Amino acid sequence: MVESFAFNIAENVLSKLANIAYQEIRLAWGVQSDLEKLKTTLTTIKAVLLDAEEKQAHDNQLRVWLQELRDACYDADDVLDEFEIEALRKQVVKQRSVGKKVSHFFSSSNPLAFRFKMGHKIKKVTESFVEIAALKNNFHLIERHDGPGHVVRLDRETHSFVQASEVIGRDEEKERIIKMLMQDPADEEDISVLPIVGIGGLGKTALAKLVFNDGRVDMHFGLKMWVCVSDDFDLKRLVLKIIKAGKEGDGDLGNMNLEQLQKVLRDCLKGNKYLLILDDVWSEDNRKWQELKQLLVGGANGSKIVVTTRSNQVGKTVGTIPPHKLEGLPYDQSLSLFLKFAFKGGEEKQHPNLVKIGEEIVKKCKGVPLVVKTLGSLLFSKISEHEWKLVKDSETWELMEKENEIFSVLKLSYDQLPPHLKQCFAYCSLFPKDYGFNEFDTVQFWMAHGLIQTSKNNEDLEDIGRQYLNDLLSRCFFQDYEYGLDFIEFKMHDLLHDLALSVAKNECCTINASKQNIVQGVRHLCLTNCDSPGESDFKLLNKVRHWRSFRCADTNIGPTNKSFIEACLKRFQHLRVLDLEGSNLEVLPKRIGDLKHLRYLDLSNNHNIKKLPNSICKLQNLQTLYLDGCDKLEELPRDMGYLISLRAWTLTTNQKLLRGLECLKSLRYLCIRDCKNLEYLFEGIENLTSLQLLGIYGCRNLISLPYGLKYLTALHTLIIGDCEKLDLNTTVGLKEKEDDNQDYLVGSGLCLQTLGIVGPLPKLEALPQWLLQGSANTLKHLTIGGS
Repeated sequence: MVESFAFNIAENVLSKLANIAYQEIRLAWGVQSDLEKLKTTLTTIKAVLLDAEEKQAHDNQLRVWLQELRDACYDADDVLDEFEIEALRKQVVKQRSVGKKVSHFFSSSNPLAFRFKMGHKIKKVTESFVEIAALKNNFHLIERHDGPGHVVRLDRETHSFVQASEVIGRDEEKERIIKMLMQDPADEEDISVLPIVGIGGLGKTALAKLVFNDGRVDMHFGLKMWVCVSDDFDLKRLVLKIIKAGKEGDGDLGNMNLEQLQKVLRDCLKGNKYLLILDDVWSEDNRKWQELKQLLVGGANGSKIVVTTRSNQVGKTVGTIPPHKLEGLPYDQSLSLFLKFAFKGGEEKQHPNLVKIGEEIVKKCKGVPLVVKTLGSLLFSKISEHEWKLVKDSETWELMEKENEIFSVLKLSYDQLPPHLKQCFAYCSLFPKDYGFNEFDTVQFWMAHGLIQTSKNNEDLEDIGRQYLNDLLSRCFFQDYEYGLDFIEFKMHDLLHDLALSVAKNECCTINASKQNIVQGVRHLCLTNCDSPGESDFKLLNKVRHWRSFRCADTNIGPTNKSFIEACLKRFQHLRVLDLEGSNLEVLPKRIGDLKHLRYLDLSNNHNIKKLPNSICKLQNLQTLYLDGCDKLEELPRDMGYLISLRAWTLTTNQKLLRGLECLKSLRYLCIRDCKNLEYLFEGIENLTSLQLLGIYGCRNLISLPYGLKYLTALHTLIIGDCEKLDLNTTVGLKEKEDDNQDYLVGSGLCLQTLGIVGPLPKLEALPQWLLQGSANTLKHLTIGGS
């Protein structure tokens, strides 16, 4: 069933109206009565929305009504955002005013004109809600004030994640496949291809990973590569992925044509006995497969390719070795896996009645591990027989008879999510299959869309977002998580990605070479795998008003398509998220400063950008800015200090000294990466009182850290990597004063929980007192050395 998310969007608008800051705004601008009417009308509508969303599947008129309500809520959100933007603009002018300079940078605002304009907009939005509210009685809806588990703070006790390496019941098959891979064929001309075939959710990818990560395989193959193919079998993009998996090439690969990429691939494979995993292959086109296979010739004798696929025909097309057909887990192993996710260790002995029901559920799972784990996680901490029987007796089990309908059973778990988690999960459909999610970035992405709500003013949005993510992880909506020094990384199973696409169909859309249609009303777009988008693509995008997300993933926009980006920025004025990572941009248009609603901007890995327009500093709502991997960026715009809402920033620049960052008092996360000329950070770092994580990587000429670092009492994670000239005992930076240095070494306000120092640091003989003294009782994770 497609979700409308009207409840979530309405709740977001109401939470803004209840916010203390908005109460002050409406008094200041004389719009109190209009906003109060808007709030009252929307509150009466919201009371029946949960019932409406459940009934919409069988009532077309109700679906249309929900769509109109959703659009009105988005319009209201845009209007309320304009009040906040004006307040932020005034705050910058007041705090940073240096006479005419700041006033000239920001366009002047006539208070009377602004009040008139906003009063008109509020009246128009309110009238829309009044009309929508008048129609709700036609549908005989019931008032409900909460959904399943709908609480801002989750009361569901979550268990520790079961590690991805704990794969049950596949040891014999793993050994059988490894044995086949390590047999060198007599025919030196051909490449051996082993297909692993099975329905979705059986664990084909998990089995392939067990083989891929085995130590014997590491020793046998000189080169290992893993590529997720999915339904995109474009030869050029596949070759590019294989090259990157082989850790060859650089940032200019995206500019190469297929012939040039073939040469790089041959150089990568030449003389190497390689293992290539092609995961989740869908294309049954033998011609395309033969074209790819010809390009993979050139490795040493004994090179192997493993293909995982749901299609028997794909197995027959690509295989030179009989396919390994993966079957479901035996019942006893399925039950063991189910109990592992449904109970804390050993607690199932206290609930034999639930175990008995669980046994019946497991029989219906047909040995599919993904279904077993997801339903086990769904029932975790639930001790009511009624809840367990609802799962056992659900009508959706009938769909298990159809191979491609497994995700309908997974929807049993999705349906039990509280509304805010449903929306968080659904928005992840904007990322491609096999995408490597990062805990921090995912939370920032949710925050940019207003999906994270706080019930208390002193709660940190990032902390709440991590709670959301942990709950989705514990319910097995994500998998393959790995713990790093700073964040968890994870992926989404392709069947769950299919589920996310299904429920978000009216909200989120992905366009690629094979899909060129847009559902009317969608607000979030991912343009992927499109070389050199141009006028035809923009005409397609132009059909929808008020985009709120625009992602260009693996898209070669390039310098010749500056007009495409210019047109997008002009048209999509209500964007909250703009992701142009790796888009081969050379110039970012000045018009970027017009996106006043923007919260999230990703320009990372644009290797040809040399300058950014100073207009980017007008984005007072901007919370997240990624500039890492922009290795030709000469310097940062001069007015970066105006980005007063910025919470997360990654950057790469060729400057020797960073300036103006000390004004960013909202900053929580700062990552400085591969700044090859950087010798010092910046003075005034002690003003960043909200800073929680500081990462400095690959700054090989960095000499010292700023003296004010010790005053950052909120800083809990400090990671330094590959900064070989850095001397941690030299702490003064540009202020070469003995008194300052002595003061710095006496006492520290640091309360670090994680300290990581990786890569070469020749001058480090012992950790300095300023690092250890304040953190002696708080440090939980210490890593020194390695890479």
